[in-house]
Amino acid sequence: MLTEAVVARPDPRLRQWVDRYLGYREDAPVPLARREVAGAFVVLILGWGDPLDVTDPRDPARGAYGTNAFLAGPFDGWCVTRTVGTGTGVQVLLTAPAARRLLGLPLADLANRAVPVDAVAGWLVRLRDELAGERDWPQRFARLDAALAARLAETEPVDAYLLAAWRRLAGEDGVGVATLAEELGWSRRHLSVRFRREFGLPPRTVARLLRFDRAYASLGRTVLTAPAAVTGETGWAERAARWGYYDQSHLIREFREFAGATPAALAGPGSHSSNPV
Repeated sequence: MLTEAVVARPDPRLRQWVDRYLGYREDAPVPLARREVAGAFVVLILGWGDPLDVTDPRDPARGAYGTNAFLAGPFDGWCVTRTVGTGTGVQVLLTAPAARRLLGLPLADLANRAVPVDAVAGWLVRLRDELAGERDWPQRFARLDAALAARLAETEPVDAYLLAAWRRLAGEDGVGVATLAEELGWSRRHLSVRFRREFGLPPRTVARLLRFDRAYASLGRTVLTAPAAVTGETGWAERAARWGYYDQSHLIREFREFAGATPAALAGPGSHSSNPV
């Protein structure tokens, strides 16, 4: 179980790249498995406790095993983490443009994969060791701020056209890929190829994942606070429309694909961003 969770906002200069940090300690005296939902983001775990395994049920070879510091994603399907013992570390969620710049490599190399940090970036290994050596969470978060700011200062900016494309998809106006390509003056194929190479997944998939992410995040804010209002057919249909789905069936299909469960199951008591298998 999670015995310690400390959330902090990064330095204001970093907030266009990193939303928040999560420092954690988790004690699992018996083996613990969790289902992790899909996302267009990159998960960075810098841990120094007992190791865990990350498994993609579609292809176990794409997972990471026996590691406490790894990068995962972007993923267009759910995966499973398994651990036993005590895990301590920091979790950082990065948008694809942020990860592309910080890591200095196309995210096509990370799509649907979990990779130990020592196979990707030596500076992340050093950062993990430095974080482990700090005495408290405020000092660890300050060191994270300094390391990420230094990295951003020495890396090349993300292509301006692709960054604009990402921001348009991440908006809530539901822009389509054809419209986006027209706005950039590119063909749909050119947009898809370049976008997928740099950000890991094609724009249409990213748009679906961003919509799912908004819907999934809303479960805790809307469904759990008013369970009686959503137990019937009408409640889910209304929410499907609000979240940008064609209908309730479309919503459920997307949740099964990206989370491995229906929204009703995920809205149950105790559900959170990592849902027990």
